[in-house]
Amino acid sequence: MANVPKPDPQTALKYFQTKLDCTTGPIELSHWLEEKAPLTIVDVRRPEDYEKAHIPGAINLPKEQWRTPKGLSKDKTNVVYCYSQTCHLAAGAAVEFAKLGYPVVELEGGFNTWQKAQLEVVTK
Repeated sequence: MANVPKPDPQTALKYFQTKLDCTTGPIELSHWLEEKAPLTIVDVRRPEDYEKAHIPGAINLPKEQWRTPKGLSKDKTNVVYCYSQTCHLAAGAAVEFAKLGYPVVELEGGFNTWQKAQLEVVTK
């Protein structure tokens, strides 16, 4: 018989509330951009990948720049993304930025999910 987890409802509540508070999806982010919400979009991929294509308005902060994150704002939500759902660069950046006092949210699925949703990209 399969060992199916049965989480305590309070544990599930805390987990999913935190997930909602700290992540967004591509469609939600595109709506925020349309509404001109107070955001800074942060692409943490390599500069050469950012140059090929990125989300409109995104700044590029590769890993070597995380300790001095030029362009982030403590007055806005900083939405961080990397390559894909299995890439952990965005989560790592979010940890570093949060340690420095920046409000941060991760784009689930990264740039791949943004493209799969056929949302606008800036290309070189």
